[in-house]
Amino acid sequence: MSTRSDELRAAAERLVAGIPADIAPEVVVTGSVSRGVADDVSDVEMLLVTRDQLDLETCFTLAAAAGLEQLGSWGPQGTETSRVSGYFEAIPFELIWWSRDYADASINAESPAADAVANGVSLRTCGLLESWHERLATYPDELAAERIEDAALTWGGFAAAGLLTLARTGERLSLVERMVDDAVRVLRMVYAINRTWQPTTKRVALRAEGLAVKPERLAERIEEALTEPDPLRALIVMTQLQLDTVALAPSGPNVDRARDWLTDGLAILRAARNI
Repeated sequence: MSTRSDELRAAAERLVAGIPADIAPEVVVTGSVSRGVADDVSDVEMLLVTRDQLDLETCFTLAAAAGLEQLGSWGPQGTETSRVSGYFEAIPFELIWWSRDYADASINAESPAADAVANGVSLRTCGLLESWHERLATYPDELAAERIEDAALTWGGFAAAGLLTLARTGERLSLVERMVDDAVRVLRMVYAINRTWQPTTKRVALRAEGLAVKPERLAERIEEALTEPDPLRALIVMTQLQLDTVALAPSGPNVDRARDWLTDGLAILRAARNI
């Protein structure tokens, strides 16, 4: 772990010490702290698993009693998840509160939290995290195939020349919106190909380092496409990255269509830019 990760984990342990173990028997630190890559602007993300479902007001009370200050919340309210944010020792914290029953039912191969939990580190445990790690140890082939096909879904189905409409003057918002979606789909496909639980889009370069199968310069090309001021050039970079990605994927209806469509689209974009 980095020194900063050690510091933040120690602060998390001090905060957790103020939350009764009989109320929250399982506490897991996630995010950059659990991976050992925290820096000076990192916050501390934690999952607190309680015996029973707690409402947001109760979670606020428990967090405040433990020393969390400037309390806030985010996201949908009145759900199975209670979210409490705040500062402890001047460090930003985000606490997710789940009941044991909800956590046990929610943590599976299809859960958006799979990556966070698979890389989580216990601050306090009653054995739940170990069981979840065992549950997430295998990435099902059928799930990989489903996610790969879903990632390729939007790469086709309309005339490839429609990409040119994104390069018109005054369409920067539409261009960026499309390219961000394409970049996320590229990452979704690459993670599925590698049987790796999909993380957030933060620290893409670091996450990509450990992947065995990926397009060359994956993170760098995403950055290049999103920061390139010439819209045609940006589309060419992103479309070539998409094409290189589907070349690595197994055959399937959406993937096969995407290969042809992206090839056509790239040719149209290059012709428009006289490449």
